[in-house]
Amino acid sequence: MIIDHISNFPQYCPIHPGFRCALDYLRNADLAAMSVGKYEIDGDNIYAMLQHYNTKLKEQVAWEAHRRYIDLQYVVQGVEQVGYANLSRLTQDAYDPARDFLPLHGQGDFFTLLEGNFVILMPGDAHMPGIALASPSLVKKVVIKIAVVMDSSSSVLA
Repeated sequence: MIIDHISNFPQYCPIHPGFRCALDYLRNADLAAMSVGKYEIDGDNIYAMLQHYNTKLKEQVAWEAHRRYIDLQYVVQGVEQVGYANLSRLTQDAYDPARDFLPLHGQGDFFTLLEGNFVILMPGDAHMPGIALASPSLVKKVVIKIAVVMDSSSSVLA
């Protein structure tokens, strides 16, 4: 897991070939004007989901992880608390490959994502996003899904 401010993101681009493409998208998209929804960046290799929601109490959210995609979560507006735990610390339920979704149970640590901050969550990083700090508040966030293994049709690899 990596947590930082978006201005520092370029230093992480060498980690994965899709990170530069994701950064370019965040720099060039008019995130303030975009509607909630899914946006293709590089086919199934990289896509963005713009979300607009009210944070919830910790008891109302659940742990999750993914196997096929890395999550790059960027807070456009608002603030939220996010849970983190190494996957090995939690109990796993049945993985849903169609949704790339692994539900989990257990305890972890928590950090705060402010406006302009991002977190990179790898497949071994269980997370619990969307938690209210003191009381529920509005958050606008972009989650960019980056395939762990990008297929050969990717324009990023060309």
